[in-house]
Amino acid sequence: MRAVQVITTTGPTDIELRDVPAPKAGPGEVLVDVHSVGISFPDLLLSRGEYQLRPEPPFTLGVDFAGTVAELGPGAEERFAVGDRVAGVGGYGGAAEQAVSPVDFTFALPDALSYDEGAALPMNYLTAQFALDERAGLRAGETVLVHGAAGGVGTATLQVARGMGARTIAVVSTPEKGDFARAAGADEVVLLEGFREAVGELTGGRGVDVVLDPVGGDAFTDSLRVLAPLGRLLVVGFASGQGIPQVKVNRLLLNNVDVRGVGWGAYAMARQGYLQQQWAALVPMIADGAVRPPIGTTYPLEDFGRALVDMDERRTLGKSVVRVR
Repeated sequence: MRAVQVITTTGPTDIELRDVPAPKAGPGEVLVDVHSVGISFPDLLLSRGEYQLRPEPPFTLGVDFAGTVAELGPGAEERFAVGDRVAGVGGYGGAAEQAVSPVDFTFALPDALSYDEGAALPMNYLTAQFALDERAGLRAGETVLVHGAAGGVGTATLQVARGMGARTIAVVSTPEKGDFARAAGADEVVLLEGFREAVGELTGGRGVDVVLDPVGGDAFTDSLRVLAPLGRLLVVGFASGQGIPQVKVNRLLLNNVDVRGVGWGAYAMARQGYLQQQWAALVPMIADGAVRPPIGTTYPLEDFGRALVDMDERRTLGKSVVRVR
């Protein structure tokens, strides 16, 4: 079968599409005929040997994927049947014509969603659900400010926050990205340049209850400044490449605000059943239309490396998807 593999950790331009042996489902696993694979930031880091997981090359990329169950390992028949439509998530291994997935990391894909949308769901939307529910304790009626709001994590957060009854403000760098964020579900859109003042006007000077920041960089201090009393700033990542921001903790004390880390994978994947609980929380949001992943660019399997480069150079909107079949 064909698989997108890292042979040497020298970046996305050096990954290869290779023929490899088809895997077999073991106990508690399903074998999936993969239709679509989501493009994720961990794939980029894995291609460079910069991720916290460091498998020995050669290995297959692919964090998010969607397809149909082709084979059941012992015990998996309690959860799935051959032919079921599913989405899955893992550390790597999904960017191939077939992928093996533990049943706990595999989810029934609602009929309302396509395979492309299924491949766009797991990592970003489960991260958003974990951030807003587990880490922020978001309540209906609160206001959430989302940086990088036209990206994969950003659009997921806008939609999950809406599904939880919150008001959302999208922060974007261009008007084009603003249109995309609004179409994804943002209630308000502001440009990154001058966002602090714009948010002040939108909230009558009160500020926002939650800031989700997958970008980091120069805007971090102003993100602290736009928090309302008892506000929470969620640190998800540092996609800006401007380095890791520093926090002057006197700001936290004076304004009664928090900075909270969001490390979804390490937390969720170590707790049996937790991912399934998260997915169950998303299903009603999918059913009522609050969650519908916006797909940006789609690519053929042989262009997986180009898809990573486009993401790295911030040329994409929403979640990019690679189609396998």
